[in-house]
Amino acid sequence: MNISNLELIPMLQTAIGPVILISGVGLLLLTMTNRLGRAIDRARILATGPAPHQKHIEAEVEILWKRAQILRLAILLAATSALCAALLIILIFSAALFELQLAWPIATVFVGAMFCLSASLIFFIRDINHALEALKLELHPHVVD
Repeated sequence: MNISNLELIPMLQTAIGPVILISGVGLLLLTMTNRLGRAIDRARILATGPAPHQKHIEAEVEILWKRAQILRLAILLAATSALCAALLIILIFSAALFELQLAWPIATVFVGAMFCLSASLIFFIRDINHALEALKLELHPHVVD
């Protein structure tokens, strides 16, 4: 396992892609957790505010509950994508250091990371649509379809 600088540099270059993926997913997770916190705070305000049983308030709280569930799933998928990217780095270094043939596991983990990231983004878009639906309920008298 004596590795030279000339052998190390290509390994590091190969590992940069998953590192960038982890960084991007981290920013996405930051955005999603902020949105989840805002949805939870808004639901608490509506549930404990004056007249919490008005029909439009109940409908908005229901949308906020759906948003929280969607965001929870989106966060789980994004975190799984980052975990797959970290595992990808480990596999890349293991393959190079120990001269292992790990092409299939590396490809599988990469596809898994991309699948989880794509699914997470789909749920993120669903959350944005639900947020607009809640806003429409809140502004109902002022909004024309």
